[in-house]
Amino acid sequence: MTPELFDTHCHFMPGVDIGAQIARAKECGVTRIMAVGGSRELNETAARAGTGFFAVGWDRDQYGKIGEEDFPFDGNCAAVGEIGLDYFYDPDHRKEQLELFERQLQLAAGLDKPVVIHTREADDDTLGALKSIPSRGIIHCFTGSPDFCRKLLDLGFMISISGIVTFRRADNVRESALVVPDDRILIETDSPFLAPVPMRGKDNEPSFLVHTARFLASLRKTEFEDFAALTTANALKTLCTH
Repeated sequence: MTPELFDTHCHFMPGVDIGAQIARAKECGVTRIMAVGGSRELNETAARAGTGFFAVGWDRDQYGKIGEEDFPFDGNCAAVGEIGLDYFYDPDHRKEQLELFERQLQLAAGLDKPVVIHTREADDDTLGALKSIPSRGIIHCFTGSPDFCRKLLDLGFMISISGIVTFRRADNVRESALVVPDDRILIETDSPFLAPVPMRGKDNEPSFLVHTARFLASLRKTEFEDFAALTTANALKTLCTH
């Protein structure tokens, strides 16, 4: 019997054949997918993907593009996201990013929903916001240091690992993946980005999650079947509470 996997972060881009991707995923044992928004178009595709789980929110690029009519969110969502900070790509608009991030943390708390957070080269501001606005949820596509990972774990967050962990130069991600305890680790594709080895160069999709899962199981010296079961259980615990 093929172990069941849960892709906790997938973007269905406008125009993609969602049904075909879901079918290929199921053939590979990826039986659950959370479709994730972040922009107007991605929020729409996430909400209508029909995967059973979806997240909607405004990512760090959306400051100045949305108005009051764009809040609050669909109460049927499993989570609010993706939201967060990225000072690598846009270091000149830290204030605007942080204001949007904090507002959505507050909205998620009001809805009693978990959040799906992107953070890159914004460790201090991310930690500061999460300490000042009590939140729960997922740090998606984690690429930070083991020290940053430990601090996020101390705040109660789940850590999701993407196909980056299979990349040759991603030693820090592999080190961090070993820091995360069994009951706090999740896996994702971040489709259509970051296809794992051996699929690099292709548009990523949920069916490719099996490569990341097998790599991480080997890295953590865990049987693949056991790793699949625990990451799926972790995802369900994170998204199906309250």
